[in-house]
Amino acid sequence: MTTTPIAPTSELPAAERAYAETKLRIIRGELPGGSSLSETTVCHELGLSRTPVHEAFLRLAAEELLTLESRKGAVVRPMSPSEADDVVEMREAIEATAARRAIEQDPETLGPILRDLLAVQESCIESGDIDGFVDADDAFHTAVVAASHNPIAAHFTRLLRDRAQRLRHHLMRIQPSHLATSLDDHRELAAAIEARDPSAYAAALARHVDVLRGLL
Repeated sequence: MTTTPIAPTSELPAAERAYAETKLRIIRGELPGGSSLSETTVCHELGLSRTPVHEAFLRLAAEELLTLESRKGAVVRPMSPSEADDVVEMREAIEATAARRAIEQDPETLGPILRDLLAVQESCIESGDIDGFVDADDAFHTAVVAASHNPIAAHFTRLLRDRAQRLRHHLMRIQPSHLATSLDDHRELAAAIEARDPSAYAAALARHVDVLRGLL
């Protein structure tokens, strides 16, 4: 099983491409908080005109990933000191509840999906592919929420996704040794799904996300 890539393609409309490329660089930490970002530079790098890039910047500002300043232009918005704790708190509450429902409804379908994603993460560790590992990490937790068939949980998970991914990339780059630890955690989470034990899942999830608390 392959994960859905975040990376955009050249087939996207110009404004969507500028948005997706810039957003990806922010989330992966290639553009750290506080970095200045010029529309002219992005236009040159992507071979696009000013209008689609300006539209992309407005969209990223609305998502609170950029701050548009009259003199400095665009500045990548730093993650706030409390952001890690806030994201973890919401993620844990939503996913633990979603896992309980997924176990009640259809654990047989979810189990193989999680096993495939574990295999992807193992491969990424072997090849040193941090970006691929983090994408598979996101896909793992998203699959659990999706298996709950709770559209409200899915909606809030999408709202949290960018911030969660930005935190994951930040953690894996400052603590690359955590890749193996995270994989072990995911194995434990998958085992709880297979065992149909929502309490075990909730306990493993709490330990898994706790490493992000106080990260910033």
